Amino acid sequence: MATTRRQFLNLAGGVTVAGTIPIVTLRPLAATPAMLSAAIRNVVGEAPIRTGKVKLDIPPLVENGNTVPMTVSVASPMTATDYVKSIHVFNEKNPQPNIGNFYLNPSSGRAQVSTRIRLADTQKVVAIARLSDDTFWQVAADVVVTLAACTEELN
Repeated sequence: MATTRRQFLNLAGGVTVAGTIPIVTLRPLAATPAMLSAAIRNVVGEAPIRTGKVKLDIPPLVENGNTVPMTVSVASPMTATDYVKSIHVFNEKNPQPNIGNFYLNPSSGRAQVSTRIRLADTQKVVAIARLSDDTFWQVAADVVVTLAACTEELN
């Protein structure tokens, strides 16, 4: 059976209208330490996480959580056989616990990333590095925030 022009336009219009309906996902209002653990397990799976080799340079006390400077570096020679594959940064109380994922290779030169992050409140920040031998190394730091970010006041 041949499709008429009218049937085609009705179908195309219906698909267009269905594509403009926003998809709403609901998240909890406050993040929990369980969300942090779930986000970390989502990246590392069941692999053990060791402490060491990773350095997290972040101020222990910040006045404004809207822009917090952070540098993560990993002790690695960055050769073809021994290098950092990725660096993942997580936090405890932001609505999104996974702050960032940074992917590296031997030609990156050195295993270091610097950025600015937003912190919703006083919380723990965790950096995890995945090395070329598929081991995971971590470091954690507590950050005190006096003026929170990532929050909205309800009127």
